[in-house]
Amino acid sequence: MNLYEDAVRVLTSWPATSDAAEVNRKRTLGLLAEGPDAMTRAHRAGHVTASALIVDDAGRVLLCLHGRLGLWMQLGGHCEAGDETLAAAALREATEESGIDGLLLDPEPIDIDVHEVRCGAADGVPATPSVHYDVRFLFRAPAGAVERISAESSELAWFAVDELPSPLAAGVVQQIAPARARLGGPAPDVDQM
Repeated sequence: MNLYEDAVRVLTSWPATSDAAEVNRKRTLGLLAEGPDAMTRAHRAGHVTASALIVDDAGRVLLCLHGRLGLWMQLGGHCEAGDETLAAAALREATEESGIDGLLLDPEPIDIDVHEVRCGAADGVPATPSVHYDVRFLFRAPAGAVERISAESSELAWFAVDELPSPLAAGVVQQIAPARARLGGPAPDVDQM
C-alpha cells in the first residue's frame, strides 16, 4: 500500500468526529478521486497535508508560532515521497518540527480541516494560492519530553486548552474536543475559547 492508497483507505472508513469533519472528509475524498497527485504540493488546486496535535501528560497542547504566518498552530505540513501513510507523514512532521523523539501516535485521525493557503515555493513550483485538506492526528509526548524549535517555527510552547495563545490559527480549537474525547477527558467548552 502506498501513501495515496492509505489516505483513501483511512478517509473512507474514518468515523468523523464532528459534522464539519464529515463534510471535510467527503471533500477530501472528492479531491483524492483526482488521483495520487492530490497527495503532493504539485497539485496546485489543493492537496492533502498531515498535522499533529501533541499533548502531554498534563493535558497541555504543544503549539508552534509559525514563522511565515505569525499564527499559533499545531505542527504539520506537506506529505513527502518517502511517507508511506498519512500517520507516518504526521509523525515525521511532528518530530521534525518539535524535536521530540518517541511521540506516541493515536492512529485514527481526530479531525480534517480544509482551508486556503499560499504554499511556499518548493521543488521548482512557485508560491501560489492553494487549498490544504489537512488530516489531523493526536500524539502523546513521552514523559520528560523537551521540545526544540525548528527552522519552520519562531517559537514552541505548551498551553492549557483553556488558555490558548493569540493569534491562533483558524481550525486549532476544533481539534481540542475530539482529542480530549480520545484521551478520555471531558471536552472543553469551546465557546469560551
